[in-house]
Amino acid sequence: MIRTEALEQLPVRTAVPALERALDDRGVAVLCAPPGTGKTTLVPLVLAGLTGGGPVRRVVVAEPRRIAARAAARRMAWLLGEQAGGRVGFTVRGERLVGRDTVVEVVTTGVLLQRLQRDQELAGVDVVIIDECHERHLDADTVAAFLLDVREAIRPDLRLVAASATTDAQGWSRLLGDAPVVAAQGVSYPVDVVWAPPARPVRPPHGMRVDPALLTHVASVVRRALAERDGDVLCFLPGVGEIGRVAGQLAGVAAEVLQVHGRAPAAVQDAVLAGSSTGRRVVLATSVAESSLTVPGVRVVVDSGLAREPRTDHARGLSALTTVRASQAAGRQRAGRAGREAPGAVYRCWEQAEDGRLARFPSPEIKVADLAAFALQAACWGDPDATGLALLDPPPAGAMGAAREVLTAVGAVDGTGRVTERGVRMSRLGLHPRLARALLDGAAEVGGRRAAEVVALLSEEPPRDYGDDLAAALRTARRGGDGYAARWRQEVRRLSSSVEGVKGEAGSDDAAAGLVAALAFPERVARARGQGAFLMVSGTGAELREGSRLRSAPWLAVAVADRPAHAASAQVRLAAVVDEETARLAAGHLRFRGEEVRWVDGDVVARSVDRLGAVELAVRPLKRPDPELVRGALVEGLRREGLGLLRWTRDSEQLRLRLAFLHRVLGAPWPDVSDEALLSRTEQWLEPELSRARRRPDLARIDAGQAVRRLLPWATGEAARLDELAPERIAVPSGSRIRVEYGGEQPVLAVKLQELFGLRETPRVAGVPVLVHLLSPAGHPAAVTADLASFWREGYRAVRAELRGRYPKHPWPEDPTTMEATRFTSARLRRD
Repeated sequence: MIRTEALEQLPVRTAVPALERALDDRGVAVLCAPPGTGKTTLVPLVLAGLTGGGPVRRVVVAEPRRIAARAAARRMAWLLGEQAGGRVGFTVRGERLVGRDTVVEVVTTGVLLQRLQRDQELAGVDVVIIDECHERHLDADTVAAFLLDVREAIRPDLRLVAASATTDAQGWSRLLGDAPVVAAQGVSYPVDVVWAPPARPVRPPHGMRVDPALLTHVASVVRRALAERDGDVLCFLPGVGEIGRVAGQLAGVAAEVLQVHGRAPAAVQDAVLAGSSTGRRVVLATSVAESSLTVPGVRVVVDSGLAREPRTDHARGLSALTTVRASQAAGRQRAGRAGREAPGAVYRCWEQAEDGRLARFPSPEIKVADLAAFALQAACWGDPDATGLALLDPPPAGAMGAAREVLTAVGAVDGTGRVTERGVRMSRLGLHPRLARALLDGAAEVGGRRAAEVVALLSEEPPRDYGDDLAAALRTARRGGDGYAARWRQEVRRLSSSVEGVKGEAGSDDAAAGLVAALAFPERVARARGQGAFLMVSGTGAELREGSRLRSAPWLAVAVADRPAHAASAQVRLAAVVDEETARLAAGHLRFRGEEVRWVDGDVVARSVDRLGAVELAVRPLKRPDPELVRGALVEGLRREGLGLLRWTRDSEQLRLRLAFLHRVLGAPWPDVSDEALLSRTEQWLEPELSRARRRPDLARIDAGQAVRRLLPWATGEAARLDELAPERIAVPSGSRIRVEYGGEQPVLAVKLQELFGLRETPRVAGVPVLVHLLSPAGHPAAVTADLASFWREGYRAVRAELRGRYPKHPWPEDPTTMEATRFTSARLRRD
């Protein structure tokens, strides 16, 4: 029997007529409705014609998480008075509960992606609802782009709804072709904000690490909230590990403590969502409870202020979730959970002053995540560069380039980026392309079942108490009775079916775990450096924790590692022992064998080398290296350490400055002699000396001035004008020839004041007035001018008054323009 009373209490019902009109008129719409209003449960039932008397339509609802998909399907079935699997069913990875009468099917966005790749037409589907689209998960963005392609090309009748729990819907409206935005008002009660920062500073999160002191503080705030407020407490924490630690610290509280996350058993999830009639509850949850799930009975929220987001270090081949400060938008969503059913309160475990400095919204996953899986989906869709996809944010070019390299290495795409048959098969496995490669290639080596077992461990990282040894974790999962082991066995069955019948050689669990992990992450194959330290072929260091039995291994295949900010090495969290033969097999595409001539530690090093990426397998000195390689190493040395490696005399340095001045003032044909320009054309000025050089001392013997002269415009005859246009010295009225310095904006002439008597105009070089530094008889600076005539009229009198008493033996005429210039004293002038 349909639960009419419950349906009528859902606030979103008032927005349903406008939504239906928008879909009738445009076929697309954006639905904004706060959590708890029924957008996920009532709207699909109405659009499917299961309530309200409309025509029966097949509706697919895409949820970002498995836990949300199951919960939504069960809730809708309950509203219809049924069990899931009847008119409402769900499909998530490894679990499908639908029947012949199913009209509304709730799926994860990942499942919908797979379905679209197999059947772009989505035959039999009338409406697709992308739920929680504001969370900006990569799969949801991709699904939306593919569905817009489908609507434009082959299914203009397919109705599409983007459902968001926030009012920030304009971007989705534009993406859907200025789709109408339909807003539903939620029933929201006031929520008091209580700022509850730790009494003492805690360390900021880095990688997956959260300061234990913060978790202890969060547990104490939960206890405080239980004492100060009525109702259930919903506490937000970043991940499963933190939930477990806080749960342990809440032992003995006068409430039932429940844990909600993607790994929680279905029975626990159901119990949380069903509410309680017997006593108070404390629900410890990840961000899944921000908007995907409604937890009844909650009157208090305790917010740790932390969340997990994906991050990828493309240069080092490391990608993982990392702990970050939750955004302002997430904070609002979390706080709102306390005001769903009655007035409530939120306890925020940070300073009020910090709140305004938080990011406004979570980072779109497409901006920060590993894009290999997305790039494979795009390639299978026929758009390898994803340039034709309608996306709210384009994928970063660097991340797409790194993804293309991964896909090429595993054979998923060809040299042009087009998907291969192997790539199509990989895309249908529901795995990251690295893991798909490990499953397919590993099955041929160790057998389909065993490869599936290891890949299932890699696809969902085992609990920390399984340890850091992948092979030992495999054995623990086989005999385990916990929730993780149950999900692992389910995933093994799914993966085994895709490589059924593939037989490999019999071997140990250790060998199988190492090979499969190495196939998945060849850049992370690592050789021991001693004392628990390793070097990965990517060039990144890796370290094992004290007490790990893996510390004695000669080689490792690193499956999971964190590289904390500012740390020199990554911390290994999960790895398997491998031998050198396995390392060479897995990372063969990174192997280099040949002559290697490089500039190392200040000189040329020539070696014959066999290496896997950064890991050197064998090295011997080269007696007669390739001259071109030597020349390249010397040029690299000049780039790193500068042209000072050559022999520069004062005259050669001055020549370079003169040429730089002429290039700046006159341009061509006078050459650019900057470091960058000279290094880009070494063949024009450093030959043949550079090709004859073999080591650093040979560079020091090259006369740089003589070499630079080769760049002078000899062919046009302009070279002969060098001394005319930029003379080394200028003759002054006293008869002295004074050196001109060319290092600044203007050439500088530093000369004793008396030697310029009689000179009315400032000397010029290539039409540029020199900057005259007028010196006292003792050679100390007295004045600076670029306008000598003005100085004689206006500045000389003050200089004369100051210096004539200090240097009485030298001439200080009242009118210096009529006085004969001299280098000597007045007495010497009289004698002469």
